[in-house]
Amino acid sequence: MTLKLTVPNMACSACANTITNALKAVDANANIQADPKTKLVSVDTQASETAIKEALAAAGYPVA
Repeated sequence: MTLKLTVPNMACSACANTITNALKAVDANANIQADPKTKLVSVDTQASETAIKEALAAAGYPVA
């Protein structure tokens, strides 16, 4: 399933890397695209939407 999430706290490429690493910890096979300019994170994953949102919040990037 593909999730498209808005992450207002993502400001730079380092933020995007942190988000990518946090989501890879939940689903190592996830395809993740984080764009600091648009604040959008696209995640193609087998993990639940809840697990993805919890991982983002735990990394300091709660979903809007």
